[in-house]
Amino acid sequence: MEAVIQVEDVSKQYRLGVVNSKTFKEDVQRKFYKIVRGTDPYLEQGSENDRSTKSTTNFSWSLKDINFEINQGDIVGIVGNNGAGKSTLLKILSRVTTPTSGTVRIKGRVASLLEVGTGFHPELTGKENIFLNGAIMGMSKYEIESKLDEIIEFAGVERYIDTPVKRYSSGMYVRLAFAVAAHLEPEILIVDEVLAVGDIEFQKKCLGKMKDVSSHGRTVIFVSHNIAAIRSFCDKGIYLKNGKIEAQGSMDEVLKIYLESNADMTLSGEYKKENLEGKSVELVAAKVCKERGELLNIFEISENIHIFLEINNLNQLPGVYGYIQVVNSEEDVFIESDSKDFGDNIVEKFEIGLNSVELTISKYVLPIGNYKLYVSFASMYSNHNTWSIDCPGYVLEFSVIDSQTIRGANRRANTSHILYWKKNVR
Repeated sequence: MEAVIQVEDVSKQYRLGVVNSKTFKEDVQRKFYKIVRGTDPYLEQGSENDRSTKSTTNFSWSLKDINFEINQGDIVGIVGNNGAGKSTLLKILSRVTTPTSGTVRIKGRVASLLEVGTGFHPELTGKENIFLNGAIMGMSKYEIESKLDEIIEFAGVERYIDTPVKRYSSGMYVRLAFAVAAHLEPEILIVDEVLAVGDIEFQKKCLGKMKDVSSHGRTVIFVSHNIAAIRSFCDKGIYLKNGKIEAQGSMDEVLKIYLESNADMTLSGEYKKENLEGKSVELVAAKVCKERGELLNIFEISENIHIFLEINNLNQLPGVYGYIQVVNSEEDVFIESDSKDFGDNIVEKFEIGLNSVELTISKYVLPIGNYKLYVSFASMYSNHNTWSIDCPGYVLEFSVIDSQTIRGANRRANTSHILYWKKNVR
């Protein structure tokens, strides 16, 4: 396939706290050295882009020595923690800003959606902004008019299309901005995390549209913290860490490295209550583990997931029961269960003191994605005071990945169950 984006040794430096150099003398000095020697002495002072540490210099590398190629038709996901340089990279690819050093070659028309309201004039109506954005992209009035009805219908803002966009909510902004970017036939579509502003129905609609764009041989670059969405949609990935490329390759491989390197920072597979409140039934601790009790919060779909709950029981309260939900990042409920499911309610029969409960989620049940565990306790009898029964809510998180099967991230079913194909011998 033909390369439509080539990034060679790209770096971007910013000076912390100020827009330009500290003095006019420094501005002149930087320009002089750049003309005479071809180098900028201040570029040597830059520190690594680590937002959690204090810098020893006022210069910081938002990006440093970035190299990659993207071919026509590729769907590329870019992941990384906040401040890793993802948005800076997209601004360079969208020609919003220029790199401090290095070269970027782009072949084709680029449409980008970097933040709410990008490219919109607040005083113009929604319809006028559609024509404005199309003109900026180099499209003729006839081309824009031929797509106008489709854009308005997709955005779902027909009632307000003749209203100035300054009166739009952030969600309406994003709806219209994405509809414009996706429907005006760009060769390269760049989408930042802004889709998180829209509702779930619209997010799914956008992912479907981006898949449709890519199916016509166009290139899509997608930045998101939604692991499930980026895994199911993208085939290639780039992992940025502190302004540098930590990994690139297939999306599954990149996400595995990203999740493993951030397991302790982004997901908590363990819950501990520091101070007990003296409730009749109270959750003390919770954790997710592998088969041998190893604490873990990233599981292959081929692994059973074991959940352990430590519960303190002050008195044997009649009718008390435990309740759990496992929900994904979109708040869809995948598992719902309580201790009365099989009639033998063990929570009601707890001994006084500390009690341990184990729950097992079988392998190949949960599809790939991020999950949260909700825990609460309740009573079947309304005359019991609710304050005496614990309801901690969401207590821990874990992820399910698939790096072992060929279909992997492209398995779009509601469960991860895999059917084994074998020849039927008669």
